Amino acid sequence: MALLDVLEEKLSGKQVRIVLPEGEDERILTAATQLQATDYVTPVLLGNEDEVKATAEEKGLDISDIEFIDPSTSEYKEELVNAFVERRKGKATEEQAQEMLKDVNYFGTMLVYTGKADGLVSGAVHSTGDTVRPALQIIKTKEGVAKTSGIFFMIKDDKQYIFGDCAINPVLEAQDLAEIAVESAKSAQSFGMTPRVAMLSFSTKGSAKSDDVEKVANATQLAQEKIQEQQLEDVVVDGEFQFDAAIVPEVGAKKAPDAQIQGDANVFVFPSLEAGNIGYKIAQRLGGYDAIGPVLQGLNSPVNDLSRGCSTEDVYNLSIITAAQTLS
Repeated sequence: MALLDVLEEKLSGKQVRIVLPEGEDERILTAATQLQATDYVTPVLLGNEDEVKATAEEKGLDISDIEFIDPSTSEYKEELVNAFVERRKGKATEEQAQEMLKDVNYFGTMLVYTGKADGLVSGAVHSTGDTVRPALQIIKTKEGVAKTSGIFFMIKDDKQYIFGDCAINPVLEAQDLAEIAVESAKSAQSFGMTPRVAMLSFSTKGSAKSDDVEKVANATQLAQEKIQEQQLEDVVVDGEFQFDAAIVPEVGAKKAPDAQIQGDANVFVFPSLEAGNIGYKIAQRLGGYDAIGPVLQGLNSPVNDLSRGCSTEDVYNLSIITAAQTLS
């Protein structure tokens, strides 16, 4: 994949520390051995020491050189508990913090928060909520960002697109869509793309009338204003578009001849989580695109969520992308 080749080149020699909390899982262990062999990512495994070692032995994996932390016996426990209590500002007692940090996702997120690691990848055996909740409580969103959102890199041969939000926010207002458009444009730039962001709808430039269409049209205007306010260069945001008008030049020329985007969009903002989730899975399963993600954007430090049906390759790829997010 061109994207991963570019990222690996950027990361060469960086040895970015990525926490993998689900150390008992074979896919995680296998990916960790592959990452350990690189000079750009240093994996940090979490889990029950006996179970991790047993799985590694059963699968014939050598993890002797990989950093491993058992949260129940770690020397960091007291420090992380105290930092958690301080971060939660009265929302958790010391006893509650001790209990919560038995959860590998909370423990791993605290390693990132305290600077002992640079990013985290989880979700092979945990739900999205289990992965994202600690990040929202501890790492939190960047200043000026109200909500985190989840994008997918959709890759096939030499084609590369970004779809969002496909993973996090069930309800999106115009302001939310605008924010996702801007953050997705920034994500695209950080991964070497020149963002041309299409705001999607079932209407193209007023061809249909409804509150839903109006929401996307308003979001487009708000996003354009944000782009100007933040002085983001080489970013185009336009809409509202039907998908064909955003990606097929001939259709774009007919339906929206005066639009800034003429069937050449590479970042697509869906009007709802429902549409985004369905859309990326159609592209993945029927279109044959590789879907890498969800990659969470808008957080102070990168935390990313795997699918529970992920492969070893998915773990490796998302770890590379998570490491790359630390460079932006």
